[in-house]
Amino acid sequence: MTTLDRINAAAKAGQLMASTAENLAAFLSANLPAWALASIDELVAQQAWGELNDRFYRFLEFGTGGMRGRTIGVVTVPSETGTLSAAGSPEHAAIGSNVLNDFTLIRAVVGLYRYTRRYMDGQGNRAKAKLVIAYDVRHFSRHFCELAASTWARLGGEAFIFDGPRPTPQLSFAVRMLKANTGVVITASHNPPHDNGFKAYFDDGAQVVPPHDKGIVAEVNAVPLGELSGYLNISLAGVTTLGRDADDAYLAVAAKAAIDPSVFRKTQLKVVFTNIHGTGAVHSVPLLIHAGCNVTPVPEQFEFDARFPTVKSPNPENAEALARAVALADRIGADVVLATDPDADRMGVAVRNRSGKMDLLTGNQIGALLADYRLAKYKELGWIPAAGSDRVAIINTFVTTQLQDAIGRGHGVKVIKTLTGFKWIAAKIGGYEAKLVKAMGPGFDYEGTPFEQRAKLLQQHSTFYAFGTEESYGYLPNDYLRDKDGNSACLMFAEVCAWVKSRGLTVPEYLDEIFLKYGFYLEGVINIYYEGASGNAKIKRILESYRANPPKAFGDVTVTLFQDFGREKIYDADHELIPAQDLYLVTLSNGYSFAARGSGTEPKMKFYLFASEKVAKATELAGVKDRVRATLAALNKLIEADAKQRAEG
Repeated sequence: MTTLDRINAAAKAGQLMASTAENLAAFLSANLPAWALASIDELVAQQAWGELNDRFYRFLEFGTGGMRGRTIGVVTVPSETGTLSAAGSPEHAAIGSNVLNDFTLIRAVVGLYRYTRRYMDGQGNRAKAKLVIAYDVRHFSRHFCELAASTWARLGGEAFIFDGPRPTPQLSFAVRMLKANTGVVITASHNPPHDNGFKAYFDDGAQVVPPHDKGIVAEVNAVPLGELSGYLNISLAGVTTLGRDADDAYLAVAAKAAIDPSVFRKTQLKVVFTNIHGTGAVHSVPLLIHAGCNVTPVPEQFEFDARFPTVKSPNPENAEALARAVALADRIGADVVLATDPDADRMGVAVRNRSGKMDLLTGNQIGALLADYRLAKYKELGWIPAAGSDRVAIINTFVTTQLQDAIGRGHGVKVIKTLTGFKWIAAKIGGYEAKLVKAMGPGFDYEGTPFEQRAKLLQQHSTFYAFGTEESYGYLPNDYLRDKDGNSACLMFAEVCAWVKSRGLTVPEYLDEIFLKYGFYLEGVINIYYEGASGNAKIKRILESYRANPPKAFGDVTVTLFQDFGREKIYDADHELIPAQDLYLVTLSNGYSFAARGSGTEPKMKFYLFASEKVAKATELAGVKDRVRATLAALNKLIEADAKQRAEG
């Protein structure tokens, strides 16, 4: 009995999904390398039907931001593993249509090239399509980078790659600096070590949004499997490698994240920094040292390592990932811990409180502190009017704390809410840029205009972007690049810490000042993970049931408003229509609210909970905090239980 016979028999017996059997047959009939065919043979011989379903039930979805998924299977076989590299990487990425490997990556590159070429032709641009690629430290990242560059060059384009791992924000900047047509980052951000990803950017340096996203997806889906084998052999002839000059250019703009560099001279800030084995050390450390901070890296996490051996997850949102840094901070008496994720687009922190212990802050709290400080400092320096202006905006997402909205209103500036994902924040910035360029007329050089002058012009003719953030530890100080930037965020937050220390306060005390002014705000997140084909169906059931049968109550707390972003027309503060998405906002009778959506990057359902209560005086703050925490915890359990019930149908 052949491998294909066994596959057909397993499908007939219900052990393999029909789509799995169909995709397996397509792979077997394609011109695959011997190791790939052998891997399928070995999985079938093991009767690893669950593994085969997860790997082959669909093609890895190229969503609006790209792809992310496993590169190493749950069940591995000898033909894939081969000889492990010094970094512990298998010889080949896992075979499958629903994993990130050479085949799905080439398919993505070919589709991206064809869309870019068609778009350029429509603009009358006959130059070579220019692509910049960055990659992080993960398994196969360098290989995927070179394979993508080789494929792009074979298609007729011009490709640029870096000489080593580089962070996502540098890619965003490099696209703009090189005036490239598109960009790619090979990263799975803070996902587990077995994952990798492919994030696509367009000529503005931002992740793709409509209409480009759907156009690229259509082109990727149209690439036939049989076409991929022609690109499997890597050739870097004609591919340009970027080095020190590109780093220096990025560092120059990242340093501008500090609004008032003089605050660093008022105090000697002691920083412990960890890149959690990722790319953050390339730029965050020199940025902080140059600003005047005393920086101590966590030595055992400083080197690149795809295995992330010292943590369960390389995610600066998690306390466990910062444990070594906090311990080091306690040993040396540091003021703050700063941490970046593997591709350095996110940043987490721990700060020393009045009692001398280190407190971990949430992404919402970090963003609120940055927003308040930066708006106040812009006013102090005369960059924006003291009373605020509707020509100045801070931008966050619908799942970000409403404390930032209160801060924006308190400072008299416009608050823009976007869908989840920094690409939507970038799209707003791009709109403000386009409006100014149109107002100034032909010949106006937006990038070449000094930032302070640009800020004034934007306030005269468009809107000045003052700060942007999302709850998932992403922050962007200005418009030099168009994605969240963990390196700039480290410098921004260090500036806040230095300023607070110069006042004789601690960061938690500054946060309490904000609470006393605007009210106490607390957020919670529920993550419900569902892996594989069956998990994808459960997430879909939750989303569909919310639309078909919205919740009416959670315990004795009733639902007073249900907003369906997929069906309703919702506008932002600029009166621009929010694109439709499977996002639900639920307002409750006690004034709390929550949002529900499927994660765009991981196999999970996410719920974002929001609570707030006014605080009359400082002596009441502790009691308000306790009461809100208890109420939110009870609500959390009810929402999660309801979701799990909906998942089962």
